[in-house]
Amino acid sequence: MNARITSLTERTRRAGEGVLAEEKSGVLAHLPFLGPAVIASIAYMDPGNFATNIQSGAQYGYMLLWVVLVANLIAMLFQALSAKLGIVTGKSLAEHCREQLPAWATYALWIGSELAAMATDLAEVLGGAIGLTLLFGLPLIVSAAITGVATYVILLLEGTGFRPMEIVIGTFVGAISLSYIAELFIAPPAWGSALFHAVVPQLAGGDSVLLAVGIVGATVMPHAIYLHSSLTKDRIPVRGDADVKRVLTFSNHEVLLALGAAGLVNMAMVAMSAVVFFATGHQNVASIESAYHTLTPLLGIAAAGIFMLSLLASGFSSSVVGTMAGQTIMQDFVHFKVPLSIRRLLTLVPTFFVIGFGVDPTQALIVSQVVLSLLLPLPIIALIVFTSRKDIMGQFASGPLLLGGASLASLVVIALNVLLLLQVVRVPIPLLSA
Repeated sequence: MNARITSLTERTRRAGEGVLAEEKSGVLAHLPFLGPAVIASIAYMDPGNFATNIQSGAQYGYMLLWVVLVANLIAMLFQALSAKLGIVTGKSLAEHCREQLPAWATYALWIGSELAAMATDLAEVLGGAIGLTLLFGLPLIVSAAITGVATYVILLLEGTGFRPMEIVIGTFVGAISLSYIAELFIAPPAWGSALFHAVVPQLAGGDSVLLAVGIVGATVMPHAIYLHSSLTKDRIPVRGDADVKRVLTFSNHEVLLALGAAGLVNMAMVAMSAVVFFATGHQNVASIESAYHTLTPLLGIAAAGIFMLSLLASGFSSSVVGTMAGQTIMQDFVHFKVPLSIRRLLTLVPTFFVIGFGVDPTQALIVSQVVLSLLLPLPIIALIVFTSRKDIMGQFASGPLLLGGASLASLVVIALNVLLLLQVVRVPIPLLSA
């Protein structure tokens, strides 16, 4: 395998080469390889996750913690496969689609992926805007504009290389994580009960099943799958299969760390909601706005403020990542790139439409989730197929066990997304209506 050209800064590239040459070892040897999974993890802590986790904890206490755990384990599997595809082949998932599929299918996938990125960005900008509005009393459309400008400024860092952007996104991840650590100290959960429900599956009727469907069905994001493979391709030059194996090891460790942290944050959201809302008789809390207004009298302005600051960090960072994914998807699918300012403006149009025409933000989030549900199966299936082909992956092709596990996980995610779609469009589901 020939050496590949890296897209990192010279300093990081040299550090990575030193690790592969066994000049460095230990925990610090992971540093040059950290970044891609951290960026992808933001997709699992976006405002949509906030809303779902709050509703879960408020209505059912700790009962659905096991669903959050399962959803994040599935997410780990797909993000690890995406990273593996980029590392082994030096090409992203979108590039493989372009090479392996007919032109009509490539363009159809590209358009669908762009729609998925825009649908995701709608939820993320709305989340950041809601946070600014609740904290500072600004009109929602002004808050959306501020969110758009702020994320564009952050996106300009991409022009200086991947590392600064990774550090900024990592800082946002840290802010969200620290916020929920603080919330757990302010409202400590019943740890025994939380642990029990994290590992023991339990449901309570049709409504809890539908909410569980929503948690899992909304977890795996198409744009995160595409982006992760693009971030890992050609990251550090590799010279032979031995180097590839080491980079894959570092990548898998990062996926476990970053996606594991995202999973813990999501579980902390459910636990906090269970303590504050379910245990105090506020089971009707089902939105970010109602959660904020209910938190203030129950725990004080500090707890509510920490909650909203974490939402702001989530909205800003996930919007940045969504725009990055859109740029990557276009470039890798059709070898075309628009100026960052134009893409940022275009992805804001749906948000301004929703606000300007008085569309209910919650309904807009539901519609965006429907779009994602419809578009998710194709990238998942393509990822599984490409990573299992020896002509693409060589000795790193997925074996029967991994292929079977990934196929089963994909069937679960796709089936739950179908159920979620049926729920949103109000099609009766007999087995879930009891």
